[in-house]
Amino acid sequence: MGRSKPLLPLGDRPVIRHCLDSLLAAGTPEVILVLGRHGMEIESAVGDLPVVIVRNENPDSDMAGSVRVGLRAIAETATAVLICLVDHPLVSAVTLRALIDRQALDPGSILIPTFQGKRGHPTLFPRKAIEELFEVPTLREVVRRDPARVRLVEVADEGTVLDMDTPDDYALMLERWQLRERIGSEAGDGGDARDAG
Repeated sequence: MGRSKPLLPLGDRPVIRHCLDSLLAAGTPEVILVLGRHGMEIESAVGDLPVVIVRNENPDSDMAGSVRVGLRAIAETATAVLICLVDHPLVSAVTLRALIDRQALDPGSILIPTFQGKRGHPTLFPRKAIEELFEVPTLREVVRRDPARVRLVEVADEGTVLDMDTPDDYALMLERWQLRERIGSEAGDGGDARDAG
């Protein structure tokens, strides 16, 4: 897309700020940001937000490699980890909070938000699954390993399924963000989360 995804503008802030602002607004106890390429530029965009920054010294590694770098930095007291991707900057704080609250009620489950029946992001992994994330090549493998512990949490948040992999995806993301701004509210916020599985 010509620029680093985290630095693409989405209104008055870069994409990475949207992601981090939502996590912080949701009351996430600790936010760990894994940086690779363009790390200095991204760190500058993050500014003084209260996040822990760690670096992936192998920027050619896949997403799972970056996740593992972040997992090594989490507190030993963490009961779960919410793995958020910069590709999904429109996930609302309400949705993130719904996943965190649900984890307190269902601490052994892997939680995946769904929007209109479609699986989205981010995924919340319980403490027990964190070690498994080091044992398999992809995050998807951990989810597939024991389907009985996966819970689908239906949310009214289209941001969970809007991905940003192509210029067309980015154009759609801009359109949706502008629509939310024009309406003057978070149309499509997490709303009420319901168990879908």
